[in-house]
Amino acid sequence: MPKSAKIILVILILLILGGVLAYLWKPKIKGLSLKGNMPNEEGIVWGIDFSQSQAEYLKLDWKKTYLAILDDLQVKNIKLHTNWDWIEGKKGFFYFKDTDWQVKQAGQHNASMIYVLGMKTGRWPECHIPSWAEKMPEDQVKAELMGYIKEVVERYKNSGTITYWQVENEPLFGFGACPDWYYKDSNFLEEEVALVKSLDPSRKVIISDSGELSSWYKAAQISDILGVTMYRNSWAVGTEIFGKNPYSFLNPYFYSKKAAIIKQLFGKETICIELQAEPWASEPLTQASMVEQLLSMSPEMFNENIAFAKQTGFKTFYLWGAEWWYWMKTAKFQPAIWEEAKEVFKSY
Repeated sequence: MPKSAKIILVILILLILGGVLAYLWKPKIKGLSLKGNMPNEEGIVWGIDFSQSQAEYLKLDWKKTYLAILDDLQVKNIKLHTNWDWIEGKKGFFYFKDTDWQVKQAGQHNASMIYVLGMKTGRWPECHIPSWAEKMPEDQVKAELMGYIKEVVERYKNSGTITYWQVENEPLFGFGACPDWYYKDSNFLEEEVALVKSLDPSRKVIISDSGELSSWYKAAQISDILGVTMYRNSWAVGTEIFGKNPYSFLNPYFYSKKAAIIKQLFGKETICIELQAEPWASEPLTQASMVEQLLSMSPEMFNENIAFAKQTGFKTFYLWGAEWWYWMKTAKFQPAIWEEAKEVFKSY
């Protein structure tokens, strides 16, 4: 069996066991309850993840996309993904014009913002390292990154729009084209968090983790608030080999009960920082056929994911894929998911 198939097989087994445990496992730790969150739709906070680079990848006018999210969808909570290689494309020179505009527009629309900063900040290749730093020794890259983080926090810490900092994006989950040292231990992540807190002690720090393929334990220890992903449909080698979406084995209580453990062990809140609302195809979205894209995200699946999310009992969700909704609406003339999203935010 090829190595990739073995990896997928292991993941499938872990997901199945995790789903079974979420239903059946009874705690033996005194005082630890695994009842989980009780589903309650009242007071749910809905937001979106936004990446300028993703909008540009889809050949959208990123400013029009962003304003449509604020004006047409009426989104009031944004998680902003920014890239180190874009802001500091030249060593020691920081380009904040686009980010300033995004923060300002959010404020003018009475929207709140989670600002993601660091090296690994979401969207492929996940780690966005400036070309001038790629061949630097590990210690020097870390020092340069800390300098970049300092510049960002100092620039925006007085903004009333930004409510939380998120340090890195799934920094403990080995996904993405990142340096070999990045996942070796969590010591550097803790140093990043300590730096942010020393510069801005007024805001809590979010650390995100894979909702499906992690225990959440270490991320919860380091964070003030734990953010987790929630994926329902994905393409993987295992999908073709086994004919089954690996995440289909999970149920809302898988997330709810893990969140209950985190709450009781650490006193930390868990939120959904990335709720799937775009396809996960075998190719990049601009190359994947529309038939394949709709196999992992359609208007029906979008609504199913919203309903699934509500059943976890979580109170905060950031939807992943707003750029794709706008692309579908404007480039592919298929506005259905955009309109469904509008109903979600209307209810908030």
